[in-house]
Amino acid sequence: MILELKNTVQKTVMTGVMAAVLAVLSQISIPLPSGVPITLQTFAVALGGYLLGPAFGSAAVGVYLILGAIGLPVFAGFSGGLGSFVGITGGFLWSFLPMALLCGLGARSGKKAVSLALGLAGLAICHLAGCFQFSGVANAPFSAAFFAASFPFLVKDVISVALAYLASAAVAAALKKSWTGGTV
Repeated sequence: MILELKNTVQKTVMTGVMAAVLAVLSQISIPLPSGVPITLQTFAVALGGYLLGPAFGSAAVGVYLILGAIGLPVFAGFSGGLGSFVGITGGFLWSFLPMALLCGLGARSGKKAVSLALGLAGLAICHLAGCFQFSGVANAPFSAAFFAASFPFLVKDVISVALAYLASAAVAAALKKSWTGGTV
């Protein structure tokens, strides 16, 4: 369920809030020897897309990426800077934009199956981009990159997309209720 944002203030605030949520959930990070940490980033990206729709969900990710690019420590492990985009995890960062867009398009459809399918397609793009960049930067075969940078995260990330879909409906309903003074 996409949150109905009726005015510019709501749109701006919710875009900023979701960028902040993504920054915070990026810091819940477990480092792994591969250099790709376990985080809640995919959950946050999917939640932003499902909750805010394709335009504002992608805008929230864009704000997050810009903040990181200018050096604010919003990426996993309190990292930031342009170097993050060309490192072994940079492919994941870049691909958060199409992932949020696809989750938002799925939510706009209003159909659970379409929403989840597009969210999983966005996740697949995220994992493919992450593997390609990891492979190139680490000078490793794609198969080795897949087993180091994608395979260990697949189950967690699929569950994250499904939970983000469910959470977006709950958050949207709660915010709608609070904005209407308790009536839905």
